[in-house]
Amino acid sequence: MNRINNRNIWVCLLLVVATLAVYWQVQIFDFVNFDDNTYVYDNSHIQNGLTFENITWAFTATHASNWHPLTWLSHMLDCQLYGMNSGRHHLTNLLFHLANTLLLFFVLTKMTGSLWRSAFVAALFALHPLHVESVAWVSERKDVLSAFFWMLTIYSYIRYVEHPAVNRYLLVVLCFTLGLMSKPMLVTLPFVLLLLDIWPLNRFGLDQSDWSNNAQQRSTALGLVWEKIPLFVLAAMSSTVTFYAQKQAQAIVPLEAIPFKVRTANALVSYTNYIAKMIWPSTLAARYPHPGMHSGFKIAGACLLLAAVSCGVIRVIKHRPYFTVGWLWYLGTLVPVIGLVQVGGQAMADRYTYVPHIGLFIIIAWGAPELAAQWRHRKILLAALAIALLSTLMAVTWKQTGYWKNSITLFEHTLAITSKNWLAHNNLGAALSAQGRIDEAMDHFLEALRIKPDYVDAHNNLGKAFYKKGHTEEAISHYLQALRIKPNNVVANYNLGNAFYRQGRAEEAIDHYLQALRIDSDNADLHINLGAALTKQGRTDEAIKHYLEALRIQPDHVDAQYNLGAAFFAKGDIKGAIDHFRKVLKINPDDLNAKNNLKKLLLIQQQKP
Repeated sequence: MNRINNRNIWVCLLLVVATLAVYWQVQIFDFVNFDDNTYVYDNSHIQNGLTFENITWAFTATHASNWHPLTWLSHMLDCQLYGMNSGRHHLTNLLFHLANTLLLFFVLTKMTGSLWRSAFVAALFALHPLHVESVAWVSERKDVLSAFFWMLTIYSYIRYVEHPAVNRYLLVVLCFTLGLMSKPMLVTLPFVLLLLDIWPLNRFGLDQSDWSNNAQQRSTALGLVWEKIPLFVLAAMSSTVTFYAQKQAQAIVPLEAIPFKVRTANALVSYTNYIAKMIWPSTLAARYPHPGMHSGFKIAGACLLLAAVSCGVIRVIKHRPYFTVGWLWYLGTLVPVIGLVQVGGQAMADRYTYVPHIGLFIIIAWGAPELAAQWRHRKILLAALAIALLSTLMAVTWKQTGYWKNSITLFEHTLAITSKNWLAHNNLGAALSAQGRIDEAMDHFLEALRIKPDYVDAHNNLGKAFYKKGHTEEAISHYLQALRIKPNNVVANYNLGNAFYRQGRAEEAIDHYLQALRIDSDNADLHINLGAALTKQGRTDEAIKHYLEALRIQPDHVDAQYNLGAAFFAKGDIKGAIDHFRKVLKINPDDLNAKNNLKKLLLIQQQKP
């Protein structure tokens, strides 16, 4: 027993060392301009940490087209602990990935009793390049966090199967609920538990030859399904909430844009593409644009492959159930993200394979020894092949991880290996613009619009580029175009307000700021700029209200404090002005304007009788 435990410990240590060797580099990575703004660096609720107000928001908001309060809470905790140190946020993802790897090894070993096969599955999970996106992208915290609860749910279920009891079942329900609150993709987990009942838990008793004619065993099977009804109910509730959230955010692509036959074709081809990328993980990109209708050859090939494998694994369910379980795990867990309900403009995504590929890894780990059953020195050869494969995967994964270092490296790589990728052009342009490389950025925005003329983000970003170059009229033209495409776009209204304010058209600026605030009332910058426009019209009291609201949202906002100081001075409130300029200097001691204003105000205060 001690020998087994010691071997388990050594396997765990090797898994940890190998995973850290590949992913330790993430501690120096930046945030990327691909959802990280929504999840962290432009989200005031997240930046302000774990407050009662923010916790309430996490449980009530459907921000980012999802309801995943635990994911929000994890990001808040990171900000509370590390501030905006992006490397620490990345390390949290890595720690969850490590935990998931060890839990996967542990639950497979516990269910099957096979140390080395379980270790191989866990190693493939830890080191496969397709999983880089889930680990090295801060916004995919929901992937690694939900997978953590996925593994805990399976572990709790194993304990329940060993000794059925209400308290053990309630622990299964609790872990599953927490997983759904991290990412709704866990809705397929009750089906996976049924698969585990087939193998390796063998609760269906399929190894008995007369199963199909045995009423008692059919009754047992029905009982196993009935046992999971509470989990199916939770999954249905989560699916309903998710659909509502995505519908409200207009994230679901209508059938007019991508017809159902196109979605079905893409789903079939994606299933085979995910297998191909598992076998040969090259040309992995942050975004795969939807190609529209695939060729008949690709669709037919995908249908034949999927049908042939599915028929084959069903035929061997009694003698090699791991083939059946692994294949159905793969097919089933991809259903929520395979694109039949299309959310966004991607054809597929590497992150979607984080849990589904475990099924294929199981087939490889248990199938390879059977295929090599007649080999001489089978164990030595299989061990050598496994080491060679894992070493190769480590090298490829290390390189793939490096592309996520920052937005420029990420999207330059994406553009190098994909075509007609409007999002990659737009995001690369935004990253270049942030570095002051405006002309290069504009080339990418224009290319994004050439590929997709109705791309709102590219119109906004091109407008901002013109605005930075001082070409305000051209900027306004693109902001208006963005609003024609999407009238309720917050960014376009905000940018248009800024452009009108620059031109001295304060009333029009106020109108657009207010339109943006009706949609996004928790945007501190919007309140500040609206306050500035109101001040321009002499409406100082209204401006002060918006500056104060900005500080409620983001207490350390320098501009809000500075503008409040100026507003109080305009009202003749010297004491109030001094107070706010002092707060500016507390946040930013090197602010020269605040220093000069404070000096003048203190002199005025001293001269007062």
